[in-house]
Amino acid sequence: MIEPLDPHASDHDGTGRAADVAVGPTVSFGFNLAKIAEAGEDADPLLRDGPDLALLGVFDGMGGAGGTVYETPDGPRTGAYLASRIARDVVEDRMLDLLVPDWNLHGAAAAEDLCRSVQQALQDRLAELRAPKSGLRSRLLRALPTTIAVLALQRIQRSGSTWLCHVFWTGDSRAYVFEPDGARQLSTDDLREPADAMANLRRDSVVSNAASADTDFHVNYRRVTLQAPFLLVCATDGCFGYLPSPMHFERLVLNGLHDARTVDGWSRAVQDEINAVTGDDAAMALMGVGADLTALKEIFRPRTTALENEFTVPIDELGRSVRQAEQELASLRQRQLDETERLWNTYKTGYEQYLRAGPHVDADPGDLDGSGPSVPPTTGEPDIAGVAEQPAEDEPDQQAAREPQPKPEVGA
Repeated sequence: MIEPLDPHASDHDGTGRAADVAVGPTVSFGFNLAKIAEAGEDADPLLRDGPDLALLGVFDGMGGAGGTVYETPDGPRTGAYLASRIARDVVEDRMLDLLVPDWNLHGAAAAEDLCRSVQQALQDRLAELRAPKSGLRSRLLRALPTTIAVLALQRIQRSGSTWLCHVFWTGDSRAYVFEPDGARQLSTDDLREPADAMANLRRDSVVSNAASADTDFHVNYRRVTLQAPFLLVCATDGCFGYLPSPMHFERLVLNGLHDARTVDGWSRAVQDEINAVTGDDAAMALMGVGADLTALKEIFRPRTTALENEFTVPIDELGRSVRQAEQELASLRQRQLDETERLWNTYKTGYEQYLRAGPHVDADPGDLDGSGPSVPPTTGEPDIAGVAEQPAEDEPDQQAAREPQPKPEVGA
């Protein structure tokens, strides 16, 4: 049987020390950080466990596509707000029926069951809301849209350390396993322009597959075999989407573990770091399997150190250098603008000398002094422009005049 866990923070004895570390999940916490109080569109995370079973998940109502506001008994609510909570309740109910001890879950059939059950519940709720059809037509608009990321855990043998992990998801919320040698993403982002986790941080692609009341969707499924100890994490994109890299998300989680004295302290440390950077609602469910808090800290300590030395510290140092260079460049550009303006003010005094006299009507070239038409000056030289060509018959006489005359003979 799967027992409920406090979705905010819990361990088995309140101190982070499990009574028997060989028995199933030993550490867990969850949180839901809303950017606007009482209006967050992420649902509270799902966290349930038992000796040989566990269930955790997150649900992110898609505010852009599901921004339609509906009147409810609790007041106005967006479609995204309603959808995430409906999906959470349905998934929890169905998985508690499907996930039982001593029976291997048929994951593909469970994914189809979840898809049908969630879609039916969303359609029924939409009908109850009796909302008028929108006149807007857009491929981006959805009725009650939400993401789903769920992990279901089954121990292969009682008291053993090998577990089957069933991964169900739709949309871009993520499921992870953190193992002592690194974090692994278990779900694939459903995006119109698919790419790896780093590329998805740098561009904002549209979600291509998400649960909703008015469009077809599917629930993806994957199964992996895990060896305890490990951490399972489900997170909405507000937890990881505002960090410089996937490595920073792993560090964020492990840093909180490294400094924690209690599970609640670990949860608060993770929430504080996410709150400092996120621009969205953020929900997370985390579960540790195979070791208590103290043991987990020791198990993951080498990974935390290696992660910082090899990945996040070099990236952070380069980031600081880039920010410093950008500040220096901005300062230099301002200096350029200021100096250009100063030199222009010096230069333009002469440059605009004739502009400052104001515009004039064009004058007759012969009336520049305003006294009437000018008379060409008499200089004794012919006005070249007014000389007419001589008749052709005059040309011989002119030629004769140019020829040298014979000298007179002496004594003549």
